Amino acid sequence: MRQILFFCLAALCFCRNSAVAQAIPEIHRENRSYTYDEVIRHYELLDKKFRNAQLLTYGLTDVGKPLQLFVLSGIRGITPELAKKNDVPVLFILNGIHPGEPDGIDASLHLSEWLLTKADSLLERIAICIVPSYNIDGMLNRGCCSRANQDGPEAYGFRGNGRNLDLNRDFIKLDSDNARSLAGMLRTWDPDFFIDTHVSNGADYQYTLTLLPTLAEKLSPVLRTFLQQEIWARSTEYMRHSGFDVTPYVDTYKDIPDSGLVAFTDLPRFSSGYTALFNCIGIVTETHMLKPFPQRVESTLHFLKWASIYMHYQGKKMHKLRKAANDATAVQEWFPIQWAHDVTRYDEILFKGYEAVYKTSNVTGLPRLYYDRSRPYEKNIRYYNRYAVTDSVKKPAAYIIPQAWDEIVRRMEWNHIPLEKLRHDTVMEVEAYRITGYETSKRPYEGHYIHSQVKTETVRISQQFRAGDIVIRTGTAADYFIVSVLEPRAADSYFCWGFFDSVLQQKEWFSDYVWEDKAEELLRTDENLRRTFEEQKNSDPDFAKSSFSQLYFIYRHSPYYEPSHSMYPVFRLH
Repeated sequence: MRQILFFCLAALCFCRNSAVAQAIPEIHRENRSYTYDEVIRHYELLDKKFRNAQLLTYGLTDVGKPLQLFVLSGIRGITPELAKKNDVPVLFILNGIHPGEPDGIDASLHLSEWLLTKADSLLERIAICIVPSYNIDGMLNRGCCSRANQDGPEAYGFRGNGRNLDLNRDFIKLDSDNARSLAGMLRTWDPDFFIDTHVSNGADYQYTLTLLPTLAEKLSPVLRTFLQQEIWARSTEYMRHSGFDVTPYVDTYKDIPDSGLVAFTDLPRFSSGYTALFNCIGIVTETHMLKPFPQRVESTLHFLKWASIYMHYQGKKMHKLRKAANDATAVQEWFPIQWAHDVTRYDEILFKGYEAVYKTSNVTGLPRLYYDRSRPYEKNIRYYNRYAVTDSVKKPAAYIIPQAWDEIVRRMEWNHIPLEKLRHDTVMEVEAYRITGYETSKRPYEGHYIHSQVKTETVRISQQFRAGDIVIRTGTAADYFIVSVLEPRAADSYFCWGFFDSVLQQKEWFSDYVWEDKAEELLRTDENLRRTFEEQKNSDPDFAKSSFSQLYFIYRHSPYYEPSHSMYPVFRLH
C-alpha cells in the first residue's frame, strides 16, 4: 500500500506541475456540451498543430460519416505495426457509445489538449487512442429531454444510433457499421488498457464517479491479479487524493444500496466484456446522473489523466503481462462459457450513500422511494463480486464453418480472425452438436430474439465439406473469442443471437395416412425402436393419447428423418 500511495502522490505532483487544475471551460459552466462538429473541429486543429497527434478514420458509421480515431504518441508517425514491433503500450478510450452521456466526449478533448500542451512527456513511450464519438448517429440526434433524470447538460445526443441500436450491445453481433468499423480499429491497435466512458442511472449516493471493471473471473489469472491489486488500488487511491472518492458501479442487490452491490456481468456484447476476450483489461467509467455536468466531466478527466500517467510509468509492465496472458490463452485447453452469480461470497466495502426513505406518492397515492440528502451516511455494505463458472468447453484443434454461413465468416473477418479455405472437396470425421433444447425471448432485443438455456448433445459424424469451406484453427491469443462466439452454449454465442435459426426448422415432413404403413413396418423390423416406443407410451399418458406424437416419434427415429434438423453447422476438428 505504501508503494501505491507513493505512486499516486507522485502522479498528483506531476499533474499539479503540469497545470492539472485547468479552469472549467466556459461551455461547461454554462451547462453546455460540445456538438459533434465542434468536437471534430477541435481534433482537426490539434492534428494540424501538433506533430505527435493524428486524426485517422476507420470505416463508416450507419449515419454515413467516418469513424475517427485520435492517436497521440511521442513516437512520431506511430502506426499499429510500429507499436506492435516495438512493444508500445496502447491505451484506448471510447467515448459517446451513448451520446446522451457526453461526459467522456468533453473530458477526452480536454485530456488531449492537456497532454499536447502541458504533459507531452507522458507520451514518450506509449500510444493513446481516443474515439471522439463512437455513436456519431446518436450524437447528431441532439435534444434536451431523452435523459429524463440527468442533471445537464442542456442538450445532448440520443442513445440509439441511426438504426436505433444500442451500440453497447453490438460488440458480438456487429449489426451496425459503427461496430464493424470499431472492431477493425480495436483489432488493429490491439490495446492493453481500454476505457469506456458513461453516465449511470439508478440509486442516489455521494459519489460523482463509479467504476465498472472487467469481471475478474473472465480474465487470465495473471491479469486478474493485476486488475484487482494494482489497477483498482492505484486508480481509486489517486482519485481519492484528487478529491473524487470512487466506488464500484452501483448495481444494487435489491432495491437500494444498503442491500449490497452486485458486480455487473459484462457479457461479450458489452464493451469491457468484448475486450476481455482478447486479454485487454477494461474499465467503464460511470459518472452519476444526479451530479452537475461540470463536476461529472471533471471527475472523468481526472480518471483519464490517471490512466495516461499510469500507462507512461507502468504501461510496459501491463504490456508484458498481457503478452504472457496471450501466450497462456494460446495453450489453454478449457474455457468458461457460462457463469452464475455466487451470492454466498462477498466482500465488505465502505459505501457513502444517503438514507433511503419511503413515503406516499403525490402522483399515484402509493409508496414511493426517495433518498434524503440531508441524511448522508458512511457504512460497510456487502459487495457481491464473485461469479462461478457453470459451463465450460474444451477447445478443438479447429472449427470448420461451411461457406454458406457467410454472415458468420464475415464477423470473424471483421475481428481479424485468421481463416483458411479448404482447397478440395473432402470428407472428414468431426465432432458436431445437435441442439436439444433452448429458450427464446418473447420480445425482440436489439433486433434479435435471443436464445438462452441452450442444451446440446455431441455426436461424431462423417461430414462432407466443399472447397472454399472455412477452417479456423485454434492455438492463438484469440482462442477465447473464437470459443465464445462459436460454441452454441456460450452466453453470447452467434447461435444465441439467432444467426443459425434456419437449422432449427424442420424442412421435410410426412403424411399421416401414408406414414402409418411405414411406421408399422419399422416397429415390426426394428426391435430397439419398438421397445423404446412402447416405453414412451407407458411412461407418458399424453403421448399415448396422441396419434401424431406417436407417428412423429417413429419418424424421428427412422432413416427418413432429416439429419440436418437442429444440427449446429459449425464442426469441431480434433
